[in-house]
Amino acid sequence: MSAKRLTIALAGNPNSGKTTVFNNLTGTRQKVGNWPGVTVEKKEGRVSFNGIDLTIVDLPGTYSLTPFSIEEVVARNYLLDERPDVVLDIIDASNLERSLYLATQIRELDCKVLFVLNMADVAEQRGTKIDARKMSELLDVPVVFTVGNRGEGMQELLRRAVELAGSPGGTPRQRRVKYSQDIEESIARLLGFMELKAAGPPGYDRRWTAIKLLEEDKIVTERLVAAAPQAGMEILQAAQALRRHLAERFDEEPQIVMTAERYGFIAGIVREVQSSSTQQRVDVSRTIDLVLTHRLFGFPIFIFFIWAMFQLTFTLGEYPVQAIEAGVEGISATAGAMLPEGLLRDLVVNGIIAGVGSVIVFLPNILILFFCIALFEDTGYMARSAFLMDKIMHLIGLHGKSFIPMLMGFGCNVPAIMAARTLESEKDRILTILITPFMSCSAKLPVYVVLAGAFFGPRAGSVIFGLYLLGIVLSIITGRLFRSTLLKGADAPFVMELPPYRMPMAKSLLIHMWDRSKIFLTKMGKVILVGSVVIWALSSFPRPPASSEAGKGPNAAPAAAARTSDAGGQADLEAAQRRAQKAAQTEYSLLGRIGRLMAPVFEPLGIEWRGGVALLSGFVAKEIVVSTLGVLYATGEGEEDGDLEKALMDAGMTPLSALAMMVFVLLYLPCFATTAAIRRETGSTRWMLFSIGYSTAVAWLMALFVFQGGRLIGLS
Repeated sequence: MSAKRLTIALAGNPNSGKTTVFNNLTGTRQKVGNWPGVTVEKKEGRVSFNGIDLTIVDLPGTYSLTPFSIEEVVARNYLLDERPDVVLDIIDASNLERSLYLATQIRELDCKVLFVLNMADVAEQRGTKIDARKMSELLDVPVVFTVGNRGEGMQELLRRAVELAGSPGGTPRQRRVKYSQDIEESIARLLGFMELKAAGPPGYDRRWTAIKLLEEDKIVTERLVAAAPQAGMEILQAAQALRRHLAERFDEEPQIVMTAERYGFIAGIVREVQSSSTQQRVDVSRTIDLVLTHRLFGFPIFIFFIWAMFQLTFTLGEYPVQAIEAGVEGISATAGAMLPEGLLRDLVVNGIIAGVGSVIVFLPNILILFFCIALFEDTGYMARSAFLMDKIMHLIGLHGKSFIPMLMGFGCNVPAIMAARTLESEKDRILTILITPFMSCSAKLPVYVVLAGAFFGPRAGSVIFGLYLLGIVLSIITGRLFRSTLLKGADAPFVMELPPYRMPMAKSLLIHMWDRSKIFLTKMGKVILVGSVVIWALSSFPRPPASSEAGKGPNAAPAAAARTSDAGGQADLEAAQRRAQKAAQTEYSLLGRIGRLMAPVFEPLGIEWRGGVALLSGFVAKEIVVSTLGVLYATGEGEEDGDLEKALMDAGMTPLSALAMMVFVLLYLPCFATTAAIRRETGSTRWMLFSIGYSTAVAWLMALFVFQGGRLIGLS
């Protein structure tokens, strides 16, 4: 006998702690995708409670169910069409009046809803007391208290939700929002007309439908006509006449009047259920903000936090990286010993293991980076960073809200570009999308770690921080240029909500890290594995004549020296010969011929042809740059000195040319997924091609400036 199944939807305002509650309830048992037909993220989790299988659906955070934004449309359509067994409305107990607007709208749907007063500890610290029993009586809705970041109240929450799901439904709530007499009369007349015509969107509450028609709700209007074309048009005409009557009566649009009256209803509820202590309470968040958002000190502190993030990413990540490197070398040596000499061994050792292994070693660095970003988000500091950057963003005609997608770009440019859809102005949206790829995504981090670690040693963290800072500076310069030429427009008004600081929950941080690691590991098994095999095949065929397999290519001199040196043993001599043969093979191959054609483009930047080929492969995914270097420089043979960093130095790369290559990787054309996102979000192939061309041109010029400028002042 199968267990009973229930579906529970989580709704709530942004910054209400909804995601924290979701993570607490579901842990790592989550599935992340997109809602059907849109690119808004959909999260589902499964949990078992008292023998009942619960599916928890995390709806997008919204302030209302009025269908203005795509998030509001997604949330409302799910509640109306999917009809979950229970809706948990997560309410910020420390900001009750604001949160109750969405709660009131959900309550009007006459669905089974449970009000979850989250962040009860914050409300208590502020001297606010809420009478949950009285609130439940006044609104005919069960109420529970939770503290999401400490996991308090979760079991009680599930118990009450399951209990509510099993209760009889269909009983209308006695205490509704009481609108003014004229509006109530209009609702009643429209309700009577709808009943006379026996028409309406199927499954929708009749009173709620009448209210939405008076508010000229586009989606309800379309569904009414679709359900009953003839009767629906007659109902719409009646609603339009009533709207005109109300507009004349109040000298205001009906939806504005009804919104004001909802807030009046909410204010009355708040007065009844909420009381404040006369004792003066210290607002911790406001006290912290006196320092972190200070007019003079706030920005340097922000820069320090970003620097510390990258320094931590490199220094702390170095220890597990060494362990993984040793594991990859061991696997390579074992595979080399087990397989007979030939193409299969070359494919496995120099293609698959060298390619995938050269990237997977940087998983710890990427996890640490995402941990720090999750820490910024969960503590509330991410919103402060947008607030601090607001003045700087105004230099390019944008506001601090545009900086949030840019910060998200440190993780991945694809969701960062998608996040730009929250901007109201189309020009602001396009401008933000065009400058976001200059934010260095986590896929570029392995390239930086290899090159900075090999050539800059203890200063590697500061060099990586400088690269990220360069991306921000160039995005601002680019934005100013585009705002003055291609995308002229006035500054958009902006109000930034600063949520209270919260203690991050370890489970939530670990879930964020796991979500990102899954994406990274999925790339290992798909894009990077396939890319490594393709690069190996292009570098292995055609085969050179037997007489020219050794003694050719750029590494011929070192190989010859190794053969005549008394200092090296037989193993060193054989390793040098293999390296020389591999270099000759690669240069003779199809990839080598492509590289030689491209060499004049990259030579002024101090990047040899193999580096140019690796950069070209980065269009598929930036991680492939490292795996391509691993294949081309033959680092998979298993010998002790066969690591990629040493191979690059042996090939003649210098700190200056390594820095030029990192600058080029930072700025040049986005990966395939990002270009597709630009095309989709701007709705224009023209903007996508422009982004590719502009970013690559800027990358080449900046890398040229770094390499040639460094040579002029005597750097190497």
